[in-house]
Amino acid sequence: MKEILEELENRRGVARLGGGEKRIDAQHARGKLTARERIELLLDRGSFEEFDTFVQHRCIDFGMETQKIPGDGVVTGWGTVNGRQVFVFAKDFTVFGGSLSEAHAQKIIKIQDLALKTRAPIIGLFDAGGARIQEGVAALGGYGEVFKRNVIASGVIPQISLIMGPCAGGDVYSPAMTDFIFMVRDTSYMFVTGPDVVKTVTNETVTAEELGGAKVHTTKSSVADGAYENDVEMLLQTRRLIDFLPLNNKVGVPEWPSFDEPDRIDESLDTLVPDNPNKPYDIKELILKTVDEGDFFEIQAAYARNIVTGFGRIEGRTVGFVANQPMVLAGVLDADASRKAARFVRFCDAFEIPIVTFVDVPGFLPGTAQEYGGLIKHGAKLLFAYSQATVPLVTVITRKAFGGAYDVMASKHVGGDVNYAWPTAQIAVMGAKGAVEIIFRADMGDPDKIAAQTRNYEERFLSPFVAAERGYIDEVIKPHSTRRRIARALAMLRSKQQELPAKKHDNLPL
Repeated sequence: MKEILEELENRRGVARLGGGEKRIDAQHARGKLTARERIELLLDRGSFEEFDTFVQHRCIDFGMETQKIPGDGVVTGWGTVNGRQVFVFAKDFTVFGGSLSEAHAQKIIKIQDLALKTRAPIIGLFDAGGARIQEGVAALGGYGEVFKRNVIASGVIPQISLIMGPCAGGDVYSPAMTDFIFMVRDTSYMFVTGPDVVKTVTNETVTAEELGGAKVHTTKSSVADGAYENDVEMLLQTRRLIDFLPLNNKVGVPEWPSFDEPDRIDESLDTLVPDNPNKPYDIKELILKTVDEGDFFEIQAAYARNIVTGFGRIEGRTVGFVANQPMVLAGVLDADASRKAARFVRFCDAFEIPIVTFVDVPGFLPGTAQEYGGLIKHGAKLLFAYSQATVPLVTVITRKAFGGAYDVMASKHVGGDVNYAWPTAQIAVMGAKGAVEIIFRADMGDPDKIAAQTRNYEERFLSPFVAAERGYIDEVIKPHSTRRRIARALAMLRSKQQELPAKKHDNLPL
């Protein structure tokens, strides 16, 4: 028996070495951790249970029958993050460059199936060169099996993709169908076709970083939800994100101990909104002063910065926040902001995460670039998302809520459950100047008359009270009481139940 156990340990030792010490050293020289080192940092110490340690590929073409390494380029298994179960697979770049073979794919598929059966999140760590060319269509078939499971699991369990090295070709589509994608600056990149192919087909000369680096995907394409300086920071922040997320779409949001009183008053909020309606202020200050202990996990912070999305907690329970940002483009809604917020709202709704919306929006961004870029359909995505949401919706209008953007931002009319406004709120079709120039066009030659009409319009419409008179606003509240009001509203809505008409699925304006 002793010899058998020694043989087992020897085999495990070989498997743990992956591609060998030389390739591990090369991985470290690039500033990257190995697959197993990453898993150890991501999961609670000693919680990882590995599956398929000894799986090998079955390819006999192009000399592959002589090149077999246990694990076949991916480490799979399950463990816990702060005591909560998660499944994980990590591509091992030291073994065949982490390329996907048929056996490699079957390991991932097994973990995906287990995650779905047990209703637990799955995290994929990507550091690979795409499909294993020597296996041809068998590798492509493996990709298809993985993709199909991504789709089936969508909206059932959280799926997170961590891009920690190259991610090219077929490898990019699995992350693209997951809920969150994070990248490491300077050492990770994503693209369907690499720089060499781009050069051949389009004659463009571009580096991997310029084509698909973290900066590109967090600021331009919106493919990635965030970027971090190194592997360690990414893995620690992923642990933090997991703490905000439900295990699945049925169990409800996690609840952690909070040392922050739900009825805490913050007098500084009474002066947050400037007296000048055209002067900006940072909406993140309001979010940080509303959530438990100032703990806010922002999603897509570098993209469409005119709207803020992310997770916080109220009374220890996860809440999704969507907020117009007056510091960027005056908080206007454009195509990018609409898509960003719509995706976030749909994620929250799929996983029963209540949504708090802070509104300060002067309208939709005008111009040919926006109209040619499909602003109508992109704006409709956000309207669709809020209208479809059945989770608790609490809305606070801090200042401007103009035009159709007022309706879109979780207004009472599209399903807002509790809608508050600060006394500084201005709810109207448009600002006073533009409205008066249209209504009193004939008086444009008389500055005194126009000034008087502007004042009249401001007094009549640029306040929260006309909306409150009609019941569109449930209460005009003092800014310093915002946290207490939101906490009480969410507590009241905890038992909310709303069912939409039965259908196969909706037809989201993609």
